[in-house]
Amino acid sequence: MEARKDELPDEGRVRAVVEAVTPQVDGGRFPAKRSVGEELVVEADCFADGHDAVVAMLCWRREGEGAEAFPNVAGLSAGGTGRWHAVPMRPLGNDRWRASIRLPEMGRWWYTVCAWVDAFQSWRNELIRRTDAEDIRIAALVGAELAEAAAARAGGDDGQRLAAWARRLRDSSAAADIDELKALALDAGHAELAARHPDRRFAATHAPLPLDVDRVRARCGAWYEFFPRSLTTPVHGTLADCIAHLPRVAAMGFDIVYLPPIHPIGRERRKGPNNALAAGADDVGSPWAIGAREGGHLAIHPQLGSAEDLRRLIAAAHGHGMEVALDVALQCAPDHPWVAEHPAWFRRRPDGSVQYAENPPKKYQDIYPFDFESEDWRAMWQALAGIFRHWIGEGVRVFRVDNPHTKSFAFWEWALSAIRRDHPDTLFLAEAFTRPRVMHRLAKLGFNQSYTYFTWRNTRPELTAYFQELAHGPGYDYFRPNVWPNTPDILPEYLQTGGRGAFAVRLILAATLAATYGIYGPAFELMEQRPREPGSEEYLDSEKYQLRDWQAVRQERGDGLGELIARVNRIRRANPALHGNASLRFLDIDNEHMLAYAKHAPASTEGEEEGGGEDAEGGNLIIVVVNLDPYHVHDGWLTLDLPALGMEADASYQMHDLLTGARYLWSGPRNFVRLDPGRLPAHIFRVRRKLRSERDFDYFF
Repeated sequence: MEARKDELPDEGRVRAVVEAVTPQVDGGRFPAKRSVGEELVVEADCFADGHDAVVAMLCWRREGEGAEAFPNVAGLSAGGTGRWHAVPMRPLGNDRWRASIRLPEMGRWWYTVCAWVDAFQSWRNELIRRTDAEDIRIAALVGAELAEAAAARAGGDDGQRLAAWARRLRDSSAAADIDELKALALDAGHAELAARHPDRRFAATHAPLPLDVDRVRARCGAWYEFFPRSLTTPVHGTLADCIAHLPRVAAMGFDIVYLPPIHPIGRERRKGPNNALAAGADDVGSPWAIGAREGGHLAIHPQLGSAEDLRRLIAAAHGHGMEVALDVALQCAPDHPWVAEHPAWFRRRPDGSVQYAENPPKKYQDIYPFDFESEDWRAMWQALAGIFRHWIGEGVRVFRVDNPHTKSFAFWEWALSAIRRDHPDTLFLAEAFTRPRVMHRLAKLGFNQSYTYFTWRNTRPELTAYFQELAHGPGYDYFRPNVWPNTPDILPEYLQTGGRGAFAVRLILAATLAATYGIYGPAFELMEQRPREPGSEEYLDSEKYQLRDWQAVRQERGDGLGELIARVNRIRRANPALHGNASLRFLDIDNEHMLAYAKHAPASTEGEEEGGGEDAEGGNLIIVVVNLDPYHVHDGWLTLDLPALGMEADASYQMHDLLTGARYLWSGPRNFVRLDPGRLPAHIFRVRRKLRSERDFDYFF
């Protein structure tokens, strides 16, 4: 019941205000996201009436460590007591405060900000400004009272030391020299001791905010997609065949091998090559048309193998330092067992037939969508969530979810929360090429990563605006981009017409602009660029509908981009600056066809592989320059804000091109860059800010 305006509050002595806490997603309706070991920076406006000093603390706890809605601020101490932990916040000016923490474990956490008017700090601030002898003597007595109160709160050794200090203040208030008395009252050691035991009875506390902490793979990684059935063409490939394919993918530096749906494929209304409505007897159909007499979403296509084959594949991938991601598409082929067993889960047309999927003018006659307004929605939700739980039971921990934006938001919020409560290491990638607000809603609901519009962002203004939004916009705290230059559904025009240079450009942009990226592997490696027809983004002879003999293509075209992909992924792994998005900064270069940007990571122990390491200043600074025009040579003057990058304005520094191994000595902010897409369309520089000089050598020992 809402309190009447003329009623007294429960506690009217709370003078501090805490507001504008960041990060928070929709006022705390949804959790912010971080990964294990990643920094969470929290800011808040903390202030009070009058001129008294305010102290603020960042408090946090893991979900399940206690039932309190708010920290017990009266008994909280820096470093944490009981179920809540805390660190002091520092003032930034204009009543804005900041603190940061790194959370060590996966799961749901809660954080909040507490602030209070601190009587001891207020007294000390005033005493510093006092000059009148009588005022100082009176202030010493006030300080003694405050020290005694702090001693009572502290107890133990701290309490004894504070009590002794209080006695000295009282004894010296009348007899001591004023300068000596003021020095005793302002003693830094005693001030630090008193600050450990403040009076928080009247603290203001912001409503706790949720935070989901994922494993590191949610933040950064490289995905490689391939169709197992095409591995041994013209014979249908198997999951066992995938094991022999893993060393090559691992050698290229990928972290996740992603397989399209592995379930039985419907025979009724099966599509033929190039999405033909009529399929021949030997046509394999689309893996996204799930379900046949052999089973549905919990079964494996008989030609691919068995559950044991999948478990062996997962184990083999782990042996190469990789994971297996499965595609989950919540839709059914017409002959999926659920269509007959649960007719209420599907919509009907006026003639009584089940409504197949449509996105006019596109029609997907081989797919039945689920009806999320079904009267039997509870049973359907349980069954759909059971798909994920089944494959988690087989050892899968990464899922790419097909078209989640065409399914109920309410379902995703319930299902993802329930699954990750039991399996917090599970990751979900939302394949939702749709409107921005819908994509962001899915991320808020619990998807760990999201597809992006990168596929269609090609010019410098487009790329700059979009990645500024991804790295620094309001969605940063919950929307993790996973960028793909191509997918089995999308062969963008840029790749159709730009030749090898275009593929190299898009690879380097994807791998360095974002901490997570992926490629539809064989088609990208071998630079497949033939559209189904002019103006289409569909592949000619799409692997979605037929087997592709990539080995024959490789023999015809050579290894394609495999070596470059491996080099780029080695650079990514070795340089912590490329493991996140928050440090992305675009740089000034005077050619509109060129894009330049920097990423930085502070000193750490990560990355000692090829092209890794840190400069003598500590930290890892990467600068990327890309020629966006795949046809022509371009050059330009790159201007660096050296102080912003941690260097003197007139500094000399080494630019180590990690793609070629070349090293350049640059000086000052402006330097010349020339890039030929026929050779390499980009530099990936690691900046070494301290160079050797004669002072580094001594030949006379």
